[in-house]
Amino acid sequence: MNEEDKKELLEEFKKSDGSKRLDMWDYSLKQQVLWENIIIELQNIAKEQGVDKELEKMMGEDMKDL
Repeated sequence: MNEEDKKELLEEFKKSDGSKRLDMWDYSLKQQVLWENIIIELQNIAKEQGVDKELEKMMGEDMKDL
């Protein structure tokens, strides 16, 4: 969702009635859970592949430069 879509969704939420707001709220919560599960899976894959260690090393090297 880009910034324009986000603004449109929020404006629609402000203008909608109670039942429509509840539907929008429910949809948003389901999306949150979906994305949290995707992030967990990405983290698990990164950990299995050792990518997380490489990223930590790169971040550490970048922090030394500051």
